[in-house]
Amino acid sequence: MRGFKAFLLRGNVVDLAVGVVIGVAFGAVVTAFVKDLVTPLVAALFGKPDFGALTFTINNSKFLYGEFINAVVAFVVVAAVIYFFVVVPFTALIARSHKEPPADPTTKKCPECLSEIPIDAKRCAFCTSLQPV
Repeated sequence: MRGFKAFLLRGNVVDLAVGVVIGVAFGAVVTAFVKDLVTPLVAALFGKPDFGALTFTINNSKFLYGEFINAVVAFVVVAAVIYFFVVVPFTALIARSHKEPPADPTTKKCPECLSEIPIDAKRCAFCTSLQPV
């Protein structure tokens, strides 16, 4: 029993459990969004496409290929919603937050004549003044 308790309390198992619960909750949100907002919008624009009644029969076996088409359409709609409403904004947010630090300067201004000179210069190439270190 002690080994089982140690297994359950390991970080990986707890992290996985939290991930599954969050994933199920997120799936419910996406499904509700598609069912309650996207599907009625598609139905309003294109009419209500329902392929569930499409079938064919071979040797008294009924093939419900319309249900398969409905499942494929639902999958494509859910995938599109996740991509355009989750992945694209999240990627843009991450790209915006990861700014590259500015490169180290390679030149400096001469304090006497204000010309641009190499950062390691000991004398200014324009006014020949000594440069502070």
